[in-house]
Amino acid sequence: MNDKEPRELRRVMGLPHATAMVVGIIIGASIFVQPSEITGHVPSVAGIFLVWLICGILSFFGALVCAELASIFTRSGGVYVYLKEAYSPSIGFLWGWAMFWVMHSGIIAAIAVIFARYVSYFFPLGNMLIKTVAIGVILILSAINCIGVKQGSTLQTLFTLGKIIAIVLIIVLGFMFGSRVPDHFVTGDISSQTVSAKTFLTALVAGLFAFGGWHMVTYSSEETMNSQKTIPRALMLGTIIVTVCYIMLNAVYMYVLPLSVVASTTRIAADAADSLMGRGGGAFMSGLVIFSTFGAVNGVILCGPRVYYSMAKDGLLFRWAGDVHPRFRTPYKAIVLQAVWSSILVATGTYRTLFTRVVYTEWIFFGLMAFSLFLFRRRSDVVHGYKILGYPIIPAVFIIASYAIVVNQIVSDPMESLFGLSLVLIGLPVYYLWVRKNVVAS
Repeated sequence: MNDKEPRELRRVMGLPHATAMVVGIIIGASIFVQPSEITGHVPSVAGIFLVWLICGILSFFGALVCAELASIFTRSGGVYVYLKEAYSPSIGFLWGWAMFWVMHSGIIAAIAVIFARYVSYFFPLGNMLIKTVAIGVILILSAINCIGVKQGSTLQTLFTLGKIIAIVLIIVLGFMFGSRVPDHFVTGDISSQTVSAKTFLTALVAGLFAFGGWHMVTYSSEETMNSQKTIPRALMLGTIIVTVCYIMLNAVYMYVLPLSVVASTTRIAADAADSLMGRGGGAFMSGLVIFSTFGAVNGVILCGPRVYYSMAKDGLLFRWAGDVHPRFRTPYKAIVLQAVWSSILVATGTYRTLFTRVVYTEWIFFGLMAFSLFLFRRRSDVVHGYKILGYPIIPAVFIIASYAIVVNQIVSDPMESLFGLSLVLIGLPVYYLWVRKNVVAS
């Protein structure tokens, strides 16, 4: 190939790889660590199941919205492309801006630190060594993803498969050995607490964050074979698999532990394993969290650079960020850029403050993304490879849910919310300065 010809990404991801990406990114550490937040807000067995079911349905609705949009736009970039095409490049830029500086890089940093903390269960590590291990796993997985998307997606598939097998094993053994526990689904005094609409909404918000990441598979459209069909199928299959896993895992937790314990612990899966297997249960669950978070970090690292690659191609980021490796056909410079910033967030510890303040703003963009479906349905020049059967109800419900999360966050903590929103909106003057600079330069 002539070196002057533009290099393209390589289509190597099939349905198993894409589905594994959806499942592997969503199932990180939260379902093994802290369903206590939901139980604390909704202290009843039926209420807990209802929360997880509604969260699964809403995530499925979001996946359906993404599925239709992915069937329209086959460029890499996902949400960035949809917002840019529906509204303006400035809105797409804001998504990419928030992704790079906080949301996506912050997720990588946070999950990598959780990975390192659970490694310290077996090899006691101080705070500095925990950061070193976290940065190490980011750099190793980034290097693997630089070598090729096939290598990264194959690794993702293997770890997701192992994760699902482990979860199925927990469910089967939980109900099998849990029969020795004298009482099941014990609520105790905790069930007398009153559940208001606000506390139920707060529980839903916590549950929806545990489902986060379902949209990321759309970032790799240009590397997915027959993406118009593969990505919609992967989104639907993936969210269904995760919903079933989450509901069944919570059933096991409540089958072997009283609800008061479920509500108070921050290591729910380890406590459930200890009650079944003795002291070795905690080690088993710590190993599972290490395994799970390693796969989740890999998936997030794989997806993000495709957005920066697409932004660079559109002239909204440094042109070199859109360079494709001549041999491996990966956006290697964007991967390196992401790895460096995520490592800085780990080293400084700033990811905690930034991520917790900004993460809710993701739902503002999700609401806009869902509304864009109404705009694209009215355009005669748009070709839909897939259409939601439940239109317009499904996108409308998802929009309402998205802004309910945003309003709940603002009401609950107005100062923190304002700070987080300001961090995102700083991207607007940056965008206009960038555009002005490029116009003058041309």
